[in-house]
Amino acid sequence: MTVTDVEEAITRAHQEEWARVVAALTRRYGDLDIAEEAAAEAFATAVERWPAEGVPPNPGAWLTVTASRKALDRIRRENKRDDKQREAQRMYDDSSTEPLGAIDDDRLRLIFTCCHPALAMEARVALTLRMVGGLTVPEIARAFLVQETTMGQRITRAKAKIAAARIPYRVPSAEDLPGRVSGVLAVLYLVFNEGYLATGPDSEPVRHALTAEAIRLTRLIRALIPDDGEAAGLLALMLLIEARRTARVSATGELVTLDQQDRGAWDQAMIAEGHGLVRERLASGIAPGPYQILAAINAVHTSARDVRDTDWTQVVALYDQLVAIDPSPIVGLNRAIAVAELDGPEVALATVDRLEDRLSGYHAYHAARADLLRRLGRSQESRAAYSRAIELAGNTAETAYLERRRDQLG
Repeated sequence: MTVTDVEEAITRAHQEEWARVVAALTRRYGDLDIAEEAAAEAFATAVERWPAEGVPPNPGAWLTVTASRKALDRIRRENKRDDKQREAQRMYDDSSTEPLGAIDDDRLRLIFTCCHPALAMEARVALTLRMVGGLTVPEIARAFLVQETTMGQRITRAKAKIAAARIPYRVPSAEDLPGRVSGVLAVLYLVFNEGYLATGPDSEPVRHALTAEAIRLTRLIRALIPDDGEAAGLLALMLLIEARRTARVSATGELVTLDQQDRGAWDQAMIAEGHGLVRERLASGIAPGPYQILAAINAVHTSARDVRDTDWTQVVALYDQLVAIDPSPIVGLNRAIAVAELDGPEVALATVDRLEDRLSGYHAYHAARADLLRRLGRSQESRAAYSRAIELAGNTAETAYLERRRDQLG
């Protein structure tokens, strides 16, 4: 049996059995995290054993039994450890006696370790978010704008590749750091985003612990690789966004948009540090990457004492730079929102409508479209777009804001 045959068999088994296995283990052990991890490990074991032993007659039963054993093993391990970080570190470190190497922060070392270049970038980021960042599969799926089952399969395949290829997980040397830093920065950016605007309805709208940890770790990377412009850019971006945190949710638990925030409540020390990093990168004369451009956009916003003072021409010009190196639909959507302030909502709406095929499942697309339709006086269409955004939004503060905007239309 070829590796391809085995992969196809595992894919079929995953599609048919994943939800059932996870549900059965959750009922048995009462812990969804343990159930998901045990199921993923069972599929990884299948990749190791099925090529030699053949696909079993009943793959689902085989996976259930194997996953149950993995769950029991994990419960025993959890009883001997204080937290998931130690468990993950034991899984991925070749030797507990290995020297710390270039990184002396346990969590950051583990993130660099998981971001192995042998894995595809999306797989690195997804796996690290799950194992180290502590995000759930649904949260990661929302960050990537994919279905939960798709993300579960992606994480499983990443673990399976690690097991099948026997990828060594070790403390990276100083020479390894530059080759892995892009994946690490991507992880920290997504962790920060989940804290800045939580995607699930069962969590606080803003998860300060996540944003604070992402900033702390990005500072460490900045110290480790001081010449990396994107590390500096990401730190600046996080600081300029985090500076507005206390003004982002009202006393009634509703999201407060940038144009309505009390700018006097912004953290001026964070803004000053963020602006300093942006100026430093501009002075370097080196072409900026995406994080540096996003930081510059936020520097424009935080430089304006009033929303009416915002230099929208500069914001759109920066988005033009960003689109040239990252032509993603989300960047296009954010650029269109800025264009609405410069050229009017009708011009922006034409751009937004062209993104429907790629962003139809993204709540922010429908929210932006609803606002543009509202400004054009197309109330019925605006209400429908708000309703769709509410259906897709998970953040409770954002949902409250969207509902109020929709209800104001009458």
